[in-house]
Amino acid sequence: MDRFMQLFRALNSRHAALALPLLFCIIPNVVIGYGYVIPNSCIAGVNELTIGYATCILGFIPSYIAGIAIAGRLARIPVGARVSLTGRSL
Repeated sequence: MDRFMQLFRALNSRHAALALPLLFCIIPNVVIGYGYVIPNSCIAGVNELTIGYATCILGFIPSYIAGIAIAGRLARIPVGARVSLTGRSL
């Protein structure tokens, strides 16, 4: 636990704060999905369905990062300005 806290303090607090929602989404999905649901179902084991579930969970990461990047860009645009789909002012 002490080593985890050292690593956590070493991270920039802003980046850590942005990563927490992603972790709070991925960790329960992995624990519940692979720890309880999949082993007690007919798709137990490594097969195309469990691999598909893993890729779905991994798909959270790029979409979350893209959302954070878009929100950061939009936050720098003045309120009331017209914006194109690329995030640039018109």
